[in-house]
Order: sequence, then C-alpha cells, then structure tokens
Amino acid sequence: MIQPQTHLNVADNSGARELMCIRIIGASNSRYAHIGEVIVIVIKEAVPNMPLERSEVVRSIIVHTCKELKRDNRIIIRYDENVAVVIGQEGNPKGTQFFGAITRKLRELNFTKIVSLAPEVL
Repeated sequence: MIQPQTHLNVADNSGARELMCIRIIGASNSRYAHIGEVIVIVIKEAVPNMPLERSEVVRSIIVHTCKELKRDNRIIIRYDENVAVVIGQEGNPKGTQFFGAITRKLRELNFTKIVSLAPEVL
C-alpha cells in the first residue's frame, strides 16, 4: 500500500533512482494505492546527465509493493520493496529497459508496453 510521502525505488532506466509519492490519481477518497495504479511522484534522487532531473514532478505506475497481492486462485505475491515505473502523460514508459518481474495485473490494465519490455511476467 502506497500513500503520500512514501518513498519508492525505480524499476527502469529512465534516470531516476528514488521517488516519493505526492498524490494518488483516480480516486478522491482513496488513501492507499496498490499495484497497477497511477500516482504522481517527485524525483528525490536522479542519475546525472539523464533526461529526468531531481525535484521533477511526473507520473508513475506501481509495479511492486511490500503489501501482498492476493489472487482469486489463492496465490499471494509479495515483494521486498516498493517499486514504480516512470510513465508519460499518455501512459508510455520513459525507460526502455525494466528490472525485476512484473505482475500479470498490468496486462489487464492495458499497460502492454511495460509488460512487453519486462524480463518476466508473474
């Protein structure tokens, strides 16, 4: 579960290293965001000489959370850290390479570009 002020790592090569959630998009009453939801983030740490810079406000999609994801077939998926992928306004990823496994839920939410570039889909 991700809420405002939560720090996240990055799962792509967009140039950002550490992110902080500042707003959850799509739900006015929602306090937490889960895997597959779009959030507004600020870049806290970035790689030098890359297109994304520190203190830039962009959108991202959550791909890993420490809180478990329960499926209908009783499988529980849990990760060690909170991770997000930086996306543009249209929903296309800023990076060209992804690290770590991506859940099947992103395919259902029409983020097929992220799923196709991922090394493994769970």
